[in-house]
Amino acid sequence: MVLKHFLPNEHVKTIFDIKPERLKQLGVKGIITDLDNTLVEWDRPSATPKLIEWFDEMRKSNILVTIVSNNNEKRVKAFSDPLDIPFIFQARKPMGMAFRRAIAQMGIKREEAVVVGDQLLTDVLGGNRSGFHTILVVPVASTDGFFTKFNRLVERRILNWFRKKGKIQWED
Repeated sequence: MVLKHFLPNEHVKTIFDIKPERLKQLGVKGIITDLDNTLVEWDRPSATPKLIEWFDEMRKSNILVTIVSNNNEKRVKAFSDPLDIPFIFQARKPMGMAFRRAIAQMGIKREEAVVVGDQLLTDVLGGNRSGFHTILVVPVASTDGFFTKFNRLVERRILNWFRKKGKIQWED
C-alpha cells in the first residue's frame, strides 16, 4: 500500500517535544530537520531563544542536527549560519538525495538518524521512502506559502483516511 509512505513513525506537537534522552534510547545520533513551519514560522528570519536552547541541548547531548529545506539558499543560509548549523537548501524533498547527503555529512548511518518535519508530502514521504524514522510536527504557523497550501489540502485527506482506518490517534 502506497499510503503507508505517508504515515509518520511518531507525531509531536512541537520540535520541543523531541528530547535528546528519547533519541538516545532509539540510538539516534543525528536529526535531519525541515526549517519552515517545523523550526520557526515560514516567514520568521531567525531562530527564537527557545529554539536556540533546543539546539544547544542537542549539541550537549552529542546529537547532530542538519537542516534540510526545499527553500532557497538565501533563506536557509541566513537562518542556519548564525547558529552554526549545517544545511542543505533546495533539497527537492521528497526525493531522497538530500537525506542521504545529510547523513553522509554527519558521518552517521540511516538507522542513527530521524527526519523531522511538518509536511507529509515532503518530509514524511521522503524520510519514509529513504528508510528513516520520521517524526511529524504540527506546523508552527497556521499560514503557508503558495505551494504548501495545496499540499495541506492533500495532507488533510490522507490524515483523515488514516484516522478512519485507526492508524493514527492524534488530532490536528
